[in-house]
Amino acid sequence: MPHTASRYLAEGPRVGIRHFRHEDGAEFTARARESKDLHHPWLFPPDTADAYTAYAGRLITDRTKAGFLVCDKDDGGAIAGFVNINNIVEGAFLSGALGYGAFAHAAGRGLMREGLDLVIGHAFGPMRLHRLEVNAQPANTASIALARSCGFRLEGFSPKMLFIDGAWRDHERWAITAEMRASG
Repeated sequence: MPHTASRYLAEGPRVGIRHFRHEDGAEFTARARESKDLHHPWLFPPDTADAYTAYAGRLITDRTKAGFLVCDKDDGGAIAGFVNINNIVEGAFLSGALGYGAFAHAAGRGLMREGLDLVIGHAFGPMRLHRLEVNAQPANTASIALARSCGFRLEGFSPKMLFIDGAWRDHERWAITAEMRASG
């Protein structure tokens, strides 16, 4: 029997991860609009066609970014959330900063935990990164719990680190290295 290549870069029992595509815009923006209450005040994913085109375009073409969609295999590959690796630095640093979000219909079901774990494996495997960081506002307990559950350790606190929702916001800095992952 011939082998059929998976449509995913990596798969777990319930989710697969794949790169963003321009044709995902309608589904992604609809999910973002449905999830505004869940995301506010932490996250503002694109919720219009033009905003998605610009956002996905950066993730697709910019070598310092990599975007992954977390897809629910039990729901025909529907987009459950996303994980982006931003500020990818090569050379001696081999690092990137993660941003992620679940969509409301998938929140609280463990799909993002599985998806983030797959992205970490992909980052430390085929992408050959050494370190990943998550910066989360201290009151964003869901984001911090997700990072912690995937093996990230708290490394510090940065006052007024990022400009989000009209103000400079404090963030906790969480990180994981390839060695931590291998020994975990």
